Amino acid sequence: GEQGAERVVRVVLAAGVVQCYEGEQGAERLVREELASGEVQHYEGGRGAERFVRREFADGEVQHYEGERGAVRLVRLELADGKVQHFEGEKGVERVVRAEFPGGNVQHYEGEKGA
Repeated sequence: GEQGAERVVRVVLAAGVVQCYEGEQGAERLVREELASGEVQHYEGGRGAERFVRREFADGEVQHYEGERGAVRLVRLELADGKVQHFEGEKGVERVVRAEFPGGNVQHYEGEKGA
């Protein structure tokens, strides 16, 4: 950017983590972290209020999260084989409520996690 208007767009940490930022100078917010394992984590929200919304793994698995910062919960899991699982419940006690299979079959589940 212009002199005096520089902003952070990328930070490389010693552990091999790459953090990517968006926003104007002084309001940069974390939008993505690329881990050495190949995992990519995505964030939404303003500076200081970023929340975790998606995790992509090298094997093709994608996890989707919803909720406020500090209370994000898993809501959907997409597996590399095309299976999609939907979850309900608070952080840490999410449970599968529906599974969709590549062939079109759908399974519905009831009950608490571990019950």
